Amino acid sequence: MDIAIKTTGLTKAFQGKEIVSGLNMTVKKGEIYGLLGPNGAGKTTLMKMLLNLVKPTAGEIHILGETLTHSSFELLKRMGNIIEYPIFYEKLSAFDNLVLHCEYMGYYKQEEIHETIELVGLKNIDNKPVKEFSLGMKQRLGIARAILTRPELLILDEPINGLDPSGIKEIRNLFQMLTKQYGITLLISSHILGEIEQLADTIGIINKGQLIKEISMDDIREQNTEYIELVTPHQRKACYVLEELLAISNYKVVDDSTIRIYDANVTQTAISKELILNDIEIESINRKVKNLEEYFLDLVGTSTV
Repeated sequence: MDIAIKTTGLTKAFQGKEIVSGLNMTVKKGEIYGLLGPNGAGKTTLMKMLLNLVKPTAGEIHILGETLTHSSFELLKRMGNIIEYPIFYEKLSAFDNLVLHCEYMGYYKQEEIHETIELVGLKNIDNKPVKEFSLGMKQRLGIARAILTRPELLILDEPINGLDPSGIKEIRNLFQMLTKQYGITLLISSHILGEIEQLADTIGIINKGQLIKEISMDDIREQNTEYIELVTPHQRKACYVLEELLAISNYKVVDDSTIRIYDANVTQTAISKELILNDIEIESINRKVKNLEEYFLDLVGTSTV
């Protein structure tokens, strides 16, 4: 198995507090790896260490078969990135910004600039000053800059931030094309879990600086757990009915009004009937299948990604 990124015991501490702690991560070549975690979990710090922008306190990083060191300048040329908000020369056009990037990277195929601008959906506005760009347009330009030199590895922190649904779909197709046609490996963080679910081959979940789960999307889909979700303002009474009158013990209280019932032997109709007979109001009751968002929330217990 070819490995694009491998970290061993990777740790970063600021003022004695570990932001990333003993993290072991493996990203295979040619895959899209989705990095998920609550705000403050250490995702951006991890990505900055992979790009040599932040030095680890302890541990090792191996990228594309090489050990990352303070002098890994040639290795960094094989990588593209977006970290946090992309910054440009605001008075220059998109085209001129990308020309400067080519010169900085020692990349002499400037004829590919127009092709890349078209790939990210900025055709016919490449001569417009960047200061007149919307947030979504700047995000597209950031993606163009990241992929322009056709790197072997892309590290992208919230790359679809600011894009509308149509733009998100376009960029998703672009990322999938880069992987399939060019064999580029992508490490992506995003708070849009539904998008990562459609994109990623592997998921890494980081919480409080530690990688608590690394799992393929295929494995998550195979679990395919079905359940009945009940929303009621009378949660305690509903739990009593489930346990004492319907003999259901395999359920989970999600919040003050939501209960998930995992017992496959009981029907939605039977639950509804018993609740109504006991004067318990039902706001909604639906059969659902566990998705990536629910898998994530079950692990970290928060909705803030």
